[in-house]
Amino acid sequence: MRCVFAGTPDVAAVALRSILNSPHEVVAVITRPDSRTGRGQNLVPSAVAAMAHEEGIPVLTPIDLNDCDFEMQLRALEPDCCPVVAYGALVPPTLLGVPLHGWVNLHFSLLPAWRGAAPVQWAVLAGDVMTGATTFSLEAGLDTGPIFGTVTEPIGDLDTSGALLERLAGAGGGLLVATLDALSTNSIKALPQRNFDISYAPKLSGDDARIRWTDPWVGVDRRIRATTPNPGAWTLADGERIKLGPLCSEQIVTDISLPPGQLALVDGAALVGTATRPARLDFVQPAGKKLMPAGDWIRGLRAQLPRFE
Repeated sequence: MRCVFAGTPDVAAVALRSILNSPHEVVAVITRPDSRTGRGQNLVPSAVAAMAHEEGIPVLTPIDLNDCDFEMQLRALEPDCCPVVAYGALVPPTLLGVPLHGWVNLHFSLLPAWRGAAPVQWAVLAGDVMTGATTFSLEAGLDTGPIFGTVTEPIGDLDTSGALLERLAGAGGGLLVATLDALSTNSIKALPQRNFDISYAPKLSGDDARIRWTDPWVGVDRRIRATTPNPGAWTLADGERIKLGPLCSEQIVTDISLPPGQLALVDGAALVGTATRPARLDFVQPAGKKLMPAGDWIRGLRAQLPRFE
């Protein structure tokens, strides 16, 4: 099939590679405009744009999908299908009927669970033990379209959202290609989503990534893993912002009790109090410094140990 692929970040590029390795033809990609990043604020293309440039595929970066000129461009490409993976903007109703087989969205949850921008992060935050990826037919609603297929993926006790999304990207790319294969032979039919067990996953903000030490240990652990690597878990110590890596998987046996947020160094292990048992920190990154072992950071403090806020 002639495909116009829409996507932006690394996970979308993984799916694009899967399609490029299939019999389907990618005649163009749609992605978000170049963004400024780094200290120099240089313009950098998206991961999808970079891959398309390498493969000699035309790149479309519309500022507004409602633009009439863009609609004419898309119609001129005569796509059979538009696969979508984490594009970053809603497709307007005027464009939904342009491809012969519509727009097929790859979403990283088992719909109707976790509709929205951050399904993997919310699955980890909620303590789900299973997630997956879904292909569905895009419609005007938020991730509400009928489903073509799913794959499942267990969530491990140590999974960060980044690690889990990396696995889902690989499995999801295969699912997307299988869906395109079936559509090309008219051997698949999308089925409506169930109208119960619906949950939503809005984008997590920087404030959402701030650790609440008054939460129980399990809540602290989930929030850190859910926000790793983005937007990045953090806390305050004497007014200074400290970035946090996932908790150490090796717990020490101790009967020490710490108030929420209180730091302590016990047998070389950096501990911090929660509403239940102390959490063992692994790596921290103080402002303006590199990531370092939490124990080394505490040993380097000359004043009284600060309290995490």
